[in-house]
Amino acid sequence: MDVTRFVDCHRRVVENCSRVIVGKNETISLVLTCLLCGGHVLLEDVPGTGKTMLLRAFARTIGGDFRRIQFTPDLLPSDLTGINFYNQKSGEFEFRPGPLFSNVVLADEINRATPRTQSSLLEAMEERQISVDGVTSRLSEPFIVMATQNPIESYGTFPLPEAQIDRFFMRLSLGYMKREEELAVISRPPAAEILEELEQVVTSDEIEQLKKDARSVTVSPDVAGYLMDIVQKTRTESRFVTGVSTRGAIAFYRACQVWAAMQGRDYVMPEDVQRMAGPVLCHRIVSGGSVREQDKQTFLRRLIDDIPVPLETLPR
Repeated sequence: MDVTRFVDCHRRVVENCSRVIVGKNETISLVLTCLLCGGHVLLEDVPGTGKTMLLRAFARTIGGDFRRIQFTPDLLPSDLTGINFYNQKSGEFEFRPGPLFSNVVLADEINRATPRTQSSLLEAMEERQISVDGVTSRLSEPFIVMATQNPIESYGTFPLPEAQIDRFFMRLSLGYMKREEELAVISRPPAAEILEELEQVVTSDEIEQLKKDARSVTVSPDVAGYLMDIVQKTRTESRFVTGVSTRGAIAFYRACQVWAAMQGRDYVMPEDVQRMAGPVLCHRIVSGGSVREQDKQTFLRRLIDDIPVPLETLPR
């Protein structure tokens, strides 16, 4: 396997997206990791930090069909999946595809829609297909759902249930820029103008090939055991009500493979496992009481620090 293709793809995507979103290269890298793993992204942060702009820039970078859906309480499942309507001219029913029939779907403020509408995403996210009136249609690849939500405003929202949050491959946050970065942003042309100038730098065929090649990244038995030690510890830790699911363990494994390849290696190191633990595992852990997301991340880091790290000589 030629890992230089992963490194080159990673570089091109980060450089292109960073023209719009300044100082968030690692978040861009994590979104690319989700795409190459076939997963979906839940981007959670306060308003005005560039969540929507990041996802629009990423969609332009990979060149796929893009649809933005503003989630509201009156949004219906059929507004996402599509409907069968009667064509009076032909005298037959015809299917009108919804916005989910796209490569990149931005579910903006997903927690403002009702649970019924939220759940209409599940089949598309998990099975890569949509069923309408008993007819199932496959979605084109690549396919990724990028959902955003505001964590500090709960009025008029419908929190995502834990089972649905588990469907998201990673939960990410942008955070505020550094002072120098923000000074540069407020004095430059509007981000929307820069966004219009972005060009596609990665093809769909390239993405599909990299997704296949990522499965060949070596994970030694010791490193795989270390990964499972972390997963199993979340299930026995007294601070957590529910630990990481098997779906989460699979996502953890695949994320480590892609991350290692993007760093220029065809094997996974314990450092890759430690780096992927937070974005992939934190939102899959259920804590008792009103534990904040930052506290869960702190608990997880402490949990990982208590697990012995394998020190074997890795293949080179």
